[in-house]
Amino acid sequence: MGGHTGSTGPVEVEPMPGYLDLISRASTVMLGAWRDCSTCGLELTKRTLLDNAYITWVEIALFFFCAFLWTQIRRWLTESLFKPLARWCKLLPKDAAKMPESAWKLVFYTMSWCYSTYLLFFSSYSFFHDPPSVFYNWKSGMSVPLDIAIAYLIQGSFYGHSIYATVYMDAWRKDSSVMVVHHIITLALISFSYAFRYHNVGILVLFLHDINDIQLEFTKLNIYLKSRGGGYYLLNDVLSNMGSVSFSITWFWFRLYWFPLKVLYATCVSSLQSVPNIPFYFFFNALLLTLLLMNIYWFLFIVLFVVKVLKMKEVNDVREYEDEDGSKAAAGLLRKSREENNDDDAGHHNSAQGKHVQNGISKEKHL
Repeated sequence: MGGHTGSTGPVEVEPMPGYLDLISRASTVMLGAWRDCSTCGLELTKRTLLDNAYITWVEIALFFFCAFLWTQIRRWLTESLFKPLARWCKLLPKDAAKMPESAWKLVFYTMSWCYSTYLLFFSSYSFFHDPPSVFYNWKSGMSVPLDIAIAYLIQGSFYGHSIYATVYMDAWRKDSSVMVVHHIITLALISFSYAFRYHNVGILVLFLHDINDIQLEFTKLNIYLKSRGGGYYLLNDVLSNMGSVSFSITWFWFRLYWFPLKVLYATCVSSLQSVPNIPFYFFFNALLLTLLLMNIYWFLFIVLFVVKVLKMKEVNDVREYEDEDGSKAAAGLLRKSREENNDDDAGHHNSAQGKHVQNGISKEKHL
């Protein structure tokens, strides 16, 4: 498909569709586009790539430099700030090992989401309120505004770093392999959307996804902090529960409601209305649909997480593997606690001493 200049687009903002409207219209439009693409094939793909992909060697070099820079910044912050902070807080060994990862991600995602929020709500861009406008006036090789180009460099290089970090720096979890695939797909979306000048929709996608990472890492940090120093801290427990509720709600609202109804409707339906022969239509929509499927996959973890909280009244990450050393340590503490409190009034004695009993382990109680 060749690139053509996009139309100016309607003045009135289109109302956001519902799920049924999205499914019916998107499937109809995509099937029609597939039938009309009689010349689709490897040769057309090569020609479209050469004619419409615009990225310079300087931009590629900046990407690798910034990906390397994120890795070094993370290592420096981990050694000089996060690990000393974990020691100062007297975190449990298993929590101290994971705390730097969550602290680093919280810092980055807060910064990146604030910047994308600024672009979408405090500048001249109307992409959130009028998603079809992401394709108005599109043309092949159009210039990328500097503020959006900066956002793309920050996000693209971070996901390049994250592929390396997930394998070599982060704690390995049940969904880590899916996370690597997620980072690769996200990096492909960022790179190709920049090269094909679909940067407007890219900013919207990043905004809808980064907020959940902020809430996830905030919740995990409070889970680690609520048991610091062998005690129990009520404030961190309350904050972790509030964070988990907020995370669950916004995951559905941002990634399973707004993302398909704003982004996928714009890319599947509105894109062809503005640019009839838009390049790599099927490729980009396939990546976005894969991203939606992964969001649904992780939502199943969230459901399991909520069920676990309701049953056990304790917030934990269900993606974590069982920690053998941690289990042995907990068992040892449990045995010690039972030996020290083998009389019938042990529970009353702990309460009188201002202690909190959690999972059979006596802990100092703090606000």
